[in-house]
Amino acid sequence: MEKNDLRRGLDACSFVLDSFHNGILIIDKQGHVVCFNTGAARIFGEPRDAVLGRHLSEVRPETWPHLKEVMETGHPQIGKKISLPRTTIIVNRTPIFFGGEIVGVISVFQDISEYEAILSKLSGYQNLHQELEAIIESSGDGLYVTDGKANTIRVNSAYERITGLSRENLLGKNMKELLRDGIFDYSATLEVIKKKSQVTLMQQVKGNKQVMVTGTPIFDGNHKIALVVTSVRDITELNELRAQLEETRKFKFDYMSSFLDESRLAGSLRGMVVKSRSFLQVMEKAAKVADTDISVILCGESGTGKSMLARAIHEMSGRKDGPFVKINCGAIPDSLMESELFGYEKGAFTGARIEGKIGYVEAGNSGTLFFDEIGELKMDLQAKLLEVIEEKTFNRVGSARPTSIDVRIIAATHRDLKDMMRRNLFREDLYYRLNVIPIDIPPLRQRPEDIAALALDFLIRFNEKNHTRKRLTPEVLDRLTSYLYPGNVRELINILERITILSEDDQITLTDLPVELREQQAGMSADFENAHSLKDAVERFEAKMINQVLRFCDSDAAAARKLGIHTSTLWRKMNRYGLKPIISKMQ
Repeated sequence: MEKNDLRRGLDACSFVLDSFHNGILIIDKQGHVVCFNTGAARIFGEPRDAVLGRHLSEVRPETWPHLKEVMETGHPQIGKKISLPRTTIIVNRTPIFFGGEIVGVISVFQDISEYEAILSKLSGYQNLHQELEAIIESSGDGLYVTDGKANTIRVNSAYERITGLSRENLLGKNMKELLRDGIFDYSATLEVIKKKSQVTLMQQVKGNKQVMVTGTPIFDGNHKIALVVTSVRDITELNELRAQLEETRKFKFDYMSSFLDESRLAGSLRGMVVKSRSFLQVMEKAAKVADTDISVILCGESGTGKSMLARAIHEMSGRKDGPFVKINCGAIPDSLMESELFGYEKGAFTGARIEGKIGYVEAGNSGTLFFDEIGELKMDLQAKLLEVIEEKTFNRVGSARPTSIDVRIIAATHRDLKDMMRRNLFREDLYYRLNVIPIDIPPLRQRPEDIAALALDFLIRFNEKNHTRKRLTPEVLDRLTSYLYPGNVRELINILERITILSEDDQITLTDLPVELREQQAGMSADFENAHSLKDAVERFEAKMINQVLRFCDSDAAAARKLGIHTSTLWRKMNRYGLKPIISKMQ
């Protein structure tokens, strides 16, 4: 076929080619443009007459090498993406055969700028959807969402927890159908659709459980109800909270009433997240003893927040305007402990300051002394601390003259002081003077309700600190909540700070979590799947938990304390599960 034959054939069907929305460019064997339809003229922004008949290297020099390659090799080029000044196109280049010979090349291209814009918007919508999903699932209130015709389209986890209903039995069903089946006795959704305004009412769900629901209409652009969002709160919990408020109002510095009404207590608890009932009881007990001078001892595993609670007690007390002096008994060398605690007179020993020095005890006068890790204090200094508590006096090193002091003592330990007394490592008289008001702080694994709230609170702080916008997916929150945290709150803080720094994207996913969190969930799932009975599954979980705690402790005794069991019980379980005892890290 000659060049003129190809051109005549194309002229005959030019009206067909011009009807295509896609651009079409055809060259003959010599490289001359023999077809340039209206779609091509529109996309390239060039008139047809300026292109037809000319050699492609003159009008589209950047395209000529590619079409020439197709002409020479006979191999098509499919799906090539090209960015033009005003648009982006996808090109398919194919050789034209006639009688077994290549007589030209056809290039068909499509403008995909609009598709890319749509994809970009779609990605933004997907990210927004994931953020909204995380917000909805992390809400403590139950959320129930229907469309404008009362068909159920979304139910969050809190709703399932509060009502005991499963979303699988609700999604897709109309509220009228659920009323007919006796799932609900009354519907806020139907009332909202009827009145076209917000409605609050009491509702009884299946199982004789009462909840308070508030339905709110969401209108579309035509002022028609598009959605009805209903928030649900368990009235039982509200009644219990009301009873707690009434009871604790008897105390001057009650935690709950002070939190709402007294700014000084709110300030002292700044940064403390309280969601669980067990930790709320700890705070209530701390508030009751705060405005007295009774000695308090805080017991709990390392990392549970004993220092923060001690400072909160100080801030709630009448000594809040005085100093709060923290003394870490495990961080001061034995040779310096006495002089650091009680100070010294000038010339008391070689190397002493000429003018002498006051100690921590004296520095805390009219305020609070917090002895952290009190179990590390040696016996001779325990006797001197007892004198401070009983006599309100002490002697500086090198002085025979007692100094009067007015301080309140708060101590903290993660050790078993009773066991230390039995082994003559802790004075019995000091123990009973410190143990007037013991406050046990539960480990984080025993208050999982606090984990998600703590994680989100720490995430906000780290974002502000690092000027980032990191966020957690629901899967990450679930995994964080299911972890056992041998290091307690301190470990949770470290995990959050690590993943916010190391994650590449703003959205933190499961792949950003430390390996111990990923392995635990996978291991637990495998254990449960392979278990032959409930007893077998419990034993597998128990063995995994004991093994995890052993990795983080210095001794078997410390591991037993962390697990809340006797050491002999731990040894028996380790023997049953074939776990190795801890080789002391002090050796």
